[in-house]
Formats: sequence, structure tokens, C-alpha cells
Amino acid sequence: MLSTLERIDPNSDNIDLLVELVCHLRPRQRWVWQTVDDPAQSVRTLTQLLKGNPDQAWALRRYITTLLEKRRHTSLYSDIGILSNDGFVTELKSRITYRFLPPALEDLYLSDALDQVLYRQDDFEWIRAVPDTDWMALFHVIESAPVPADANPGRARVVTLKGLLDAIRTLSCRVCALGLEPRLVHSYSQIENFDSPFLMQNIEVNRYLDEYARYLNGDIPRPDDARHLLVMLDQCEDVVLKIRRLALSSGTSIALTYLLVALQQSIDRLQKLLFLVDVPEVATNADTAADTEAATQGVLSAMAAGTPQLAGAAASAVTLTPQGNVAVLADQPPPELTARERAVIELAEELIEAHNTKYQVTNLVRDNVDLLARNVTENASRTGEHYIAEDRKGLRKMLWSSSGAGFIVGFMALLKILLGYLHSPPLVQAFLFSMNYSFGFVLIHMLHFTVATKQPAMTAQRIAASLHRSATGRGLDVDRLAELVNKVFRTQMVAVLGNVLVAFPVAWAIAEGVRWYRGEHLVDPIKALHLLNEIDPVNSPALFYAAVAGVWLFVAGLVSGYYDNKALYTRMGQRVQQLRGLRTLLGPARLARLGAYVENNLGGLMGNFFFGILLGTTGTVGFLLGLPIDIRHITFSAANFATALVALDYQMTVPQLINAASGVLLIGTVNLLVSFGLALWVALRARKIRFKRGILLVQALGRRFAYSPVEFFLGPKHRQLAPPDAEPVRGSK
Repeated sequence: MLSTLERIDPNSDNIDLLVELVCHLRPRQRWVWQTVDDPAQSVRTLTQLLKGNPDQAWALRRYITTLLEKRRHTSLYSDIGILSNDGFVTELKSRITYRFLPPALEDLYLSDALDQVLYRQDDFEWIRAVPDTDWMALFHVIESAPVPADANPGRARVVTLKGLLDAIRTLSCRVCALGLEPRLVHSYSQIENFDSPFLMQNIEVNRYLDEYARYLNGDIPRPDDARHLLVMLDQCEDVVLKIRRLALSSGTSIALTYLLVALQQSIDRLQKLLFLVDVPEVATNADTAADTEAATQGVLSAMAAGTPQLAGAAASAVTLTPQGNVAVLADQPPPELTARERAVIELAEELIEAHNTKYQVTNLVRDNVDLLARNVTENASRTGEHYIAEDRKGLRKMLWSSSGAGFIVGFMALLKILLGYLHSPPLVQAFLFSMNYSFGFVLIHMLHFTVATKQPAMTAQRIAASLHRSATGRGLDVDRLAELVNKVFRTQMVAVLGNVLVAFPVAWAIAEGVRWYRGEHLVDPIKALHLLNEIDPVNSPALFYAAVAGVWLFVAGLVSGYYDNKALYTRMGQRVQQLRGLRTLLGPARLARLGAYVENNLGGLMGNFFFGILLGTTGTVGFLLGLPIDIRHITFSAANFATALVALDYQMTVPQLINAASGVLLIGTVNLLVSFGLALWVALRARKIRFKRGILLVQALGRRFAYSPVEFFLGPKHRQLAPPDAEPVRGSK
């Protein structure tokens, strides 16, 4: 480290020595069993070396100033950590490409200098690990270096300030352009009824910067503060928040979500830069002078520590009092950080982390998909309300609805067996199986019947939505949540019973009818044994295949939510009603009903259609790839059990019957648990909820069961039961 300091040329703009100096500060890569280097100790060592040689401290300061003068600063503050205007897909492709082959660097930009100095993707971790007091001690030593008589200590300040002001103008124009995007105006049409805050903030920024230029030229003692401009930015944030709230009811898209993320990032960065460059009312105040001195120290020493962006941000704070020379601090520990100094360091660390992770795909996907997933799961939660019975009358309706689905599934199982006898090529067979599943499930949906395994993906979203509403209030009412879980449980059990208890006799009746009519069984004994082996929970991977089906049930729930969101966002019903050909054919009234039906049911139709495709193609894909992948579904398994029972002329032993029955039940259990667990996990993550009161929930369910076991399973006759405790048990999530 000392040899590097001795070789520094104050007038050189070659960045190699700065790279070398940062390498001395950066912890070396170690094996797991080796002791990790302490970066804070390296920073303290550099501080002590500079304390012992003030000439080297000044040389380092002058060297960093030269580097700042030779490079453009604007893109560092306006681009790093902010999504580009290219859109989600283009940005995603660029990041994937640059992960393998980064873009060419230019020595012209300060942001590109970071790629040379902080080239490791984990550099931000060790920089954050160094305490702020150690950084400030290093800043203090460099700033305290004696200034030669012919030197100008304020050069770095002027260069960096210009870059910050240019970045503010650039960000303001970007916020204005994004705020006037047609898709944003389409999502919040009320913005056309008043002056757009996105346009007004740009006008205010130009006025602010013009006055700031007059201040720097010495024409006025100080410019007006940025309070009015910050109010305009707050109004822009309010519009963004309103659009996000409206998206929960009117839908959203990836493009709109990406736009909102980029807009919020630009507004946040603009607010931070304004805080740094804003001039306080009393420039001679002692606290302001302390802020100025501490920030001035950060300008140069941060660059020496490998954080040139901190240098730029800190230099902006120096512009609070552009008149006069920099004071030299005494050799004493740095005082506690002021608000402005903390803002400088926080911005520096934010820029460093954004730079190190700018080609990471996970960050881009997380920022955008989480918002989109929230809207998708919100639509699914509204659908989930229809799958929850409030009382016994609702349970009877669910039993009837699920029985109708079981009746249709019995014929779907028959058709699947017949399609298997065609011995079609694998891809053709996959297509036929998929259409059998898809059109069958779509028919079930159109007849308002219920497939039990479709419920968990929807009801999980409903439970998550209930938790989210509790999280935004005073606390979580555990008894109310237990009541909701109890409703979901008994409704789910009734739906399963309706599916299985009807699908089994329907498949049995079809198999007996075929034997009576044709004089031979629907399937031969070998095929019957194969059907029984498929649902064997012990000697076959039936439960694993049931888990695969559970995953597809979960995916189908996401597809339903996605298309429900799409139908709302694109106003699908209105678009259907605008089709002139259909208006002539059906008439305005019928077309209006059709449009309303499509908008309200597009998610259900597409979810069932894609679910059928997933079920029909999984086995074929596994066969083609040589992978042990297939699906098992409880209702189809029950129907196949009945078909095999008839084909074997009821010649099954008691252990075989028990094994087959338990296989059907276990397949159903795995179907439900996997789909429900995945759906609940995604819904909680989309809402950023961490539920930690599982024991209280189990206790509340136990109290409800002890209070009324019959109504725990059958529900109340006419209305919901009051909680068994006089005082509800409350907990925080």
C-alpha cells in the first residue's frame, strides 16, 4: 500500500494506480476454513499512512481531483440504479447478454471508471462492512492535508457540482417523459383534468437550476430552497401510488409495472440529489460549516478508497458555501455524522451496489414481477371467495357443484382410455389427451361445476388477502383467521367428496354398461392391473406424480389470475362489444352479455384450458426426455379405480382394495397440499407478509373444534358462529 502511495502522480489521469490502491483495501478471496480479511482494518491502515505523510495525502487528493476533471459525471447519478427506458424485455435481454460479454468501456465517463475500480460483483459488501466512522476518519486525513500555495482546493467541488446539476435536469426530463406515457395516462385518466405534476416538476426544476446558476455566478446571495420542487415530486409519487392501487381492481401489465418502477426510481434519486445540492438558509451556521467540511473530506478520500461516486456526492454538499477556502481540521476523531453526511454515504453505497449488480437478472425480475404477482394474486383472491361456503346451504351448493364435475370427469376418464387405444404417435397422443382434459375442464367451468383440486390455488390467495388486510390494521385477529381457515377446510372436503363419490360410480356404471352392451370389458385385465399400479402409493411413484399435478394446479391458478388481470386491464368486455360482425349476428343485448361473460370468466376459461394442456403433455414430455415425470389426479384416479374393479370382475383381495383406496386418498392429499402450499407462499411473498403465529392459529382451530365438532365439519345452519372466547385472541403477524 505504501509503495502505491509513493508512485502516485498528482497530475496523472491514469486510473491504474487507483485500481491498485483499491486492491490493497479489498479483502482477499479466502477458502472457507481461512480467516476473512477485515476491510475496516485496511481502511484504518491507509488512514494511518496518510496521517504520517501529509504530502502523500495531498498527492492523493490532487490525483483524484484530476481523475474527476477528466470524466463526465452525469450518467453516474442519472443512470446507475435506475431502469432504462427500453422496456422490460429489452432490458432483460441486455442484462443476459452483458453477463457473458460486458459492453465496451470508455475513459470518458465516471460511471465506466467504476467498472475498472470496483470490478468485483461483491465489492459493495465490503464497502458497506466498513463503519461510517472509519470512512469519515479517512476523509478527515485527506482533507486535512496541507494545500500548496499554488493549488486550488475547490476544483473537485466545481466539477462534481456541475455533474450533479446536469443529472438533476436529466432526471427531471425523464420523470416528465415517463409521467406523460400514454399507458400511464390510460391507467389514471383523471390526470388529464388538472395540470400534470410530472410536467410541472420539470418546469420547477428548470427554474430552480437557472436560479442556482445565478447563485454560482455570484449574482444572488443564495437560491430559493427546493421545498416547492419537493412538493411537486411528492405529488408525482402520489399519482404513482394511486395507479398501483387502481391496478388491483383494473389490472396491470408488465410494461406498466416496468414504467412505474422506473418512474419511482427516478423520483427517489432526484429527491436525494436535491437534498445534497440544496443551499441552507444560513450558510455561516456552525452546523452547516461542519457538514460542509465533512462532506469536503469525502470528496477526495472516498475516491482513494475506491468509491468515486461517494466523492461526487460529497462534493455536491461542498457547494453549500462556494465562497472561501476549505478549512483544515485538527487531528481529532470525526464528530457524529450529520444528516447530510449520512445522505452522502447512503447514496454512495446505493450507487456502488447498483453498479455491482447492474447486470443481474434477479433484481430486474424481482422489482417488476413482485408488483405484477401482487395484481395476479389479488385477482385470484377475489375468485377464491366463490370457493368458500359460509353455511350448510353453501356446502350443499358446493356438493352439487362438485358432483356435477365428478360426473363429467367420469366420461373424461373413459375418453382418455379410448384415446390410449388409438396408439397414436407420442406428440399426437399428447395433443389428444390435452384437448380431452382442456375441453372437459372448460365445460365444467362453463356449467358452474367445481373441480376440488382447483380450489386450493384460489382459496390460498383469499387467506393471504385476509392476512394482508390484517397487517395494514392494528393487528391480526387469530380467531377470525381460524374461522376463515375452517370454512376453507370444510368446503374443500365437501368438494373432494362430491368429485370422488360421483366420479367413481359414473366410471363404474360406464364400465358395466360397456360390458353389458358389448359383452366384453372396457379394458382387459392387464390394462386393469396397470391402472391399479398407477395409483399404488407404495410400489409406484404415484405420490410424486401427484405432486407434479399439484404444481400444475398452482400454475393454473396463476394463469387464471393473469388472464383475469389482463381482461380488466385491456377492457376485454368493451373490446368484444365493439366487434361489428358479432353485433350484427347476436344483437347489442346478447353481445353485451357475451362481453361481460368474457371479461368475468376469461381467467377461469384460460386457466382450465392451460391446466388441461399441462396434464396432457407431462407424461409425453417425460417419455421423450427419458425422465420419470407424469401426473396423478384424485378424481381421475378414482374413476380409473372403478374401471379396473369392473375389468377384474371384482376379483380383488382386501389388501388390494385398501391399497387402491388409500392411493386415491393420498393422491388427493398431495394434490391439495402442494397446490395450496405453493399458492399461499406466492401470495404471501407478493404481499410481503411473514406469518409467525401458526401456533396461535392451531390453538384457535382447536378451540373451534372443541366448542362444536359437528359445526366444525358441517358449518352453521344459517349463519356464522361467534368466536368461542369472549375476548378474541390477537397477535401480530
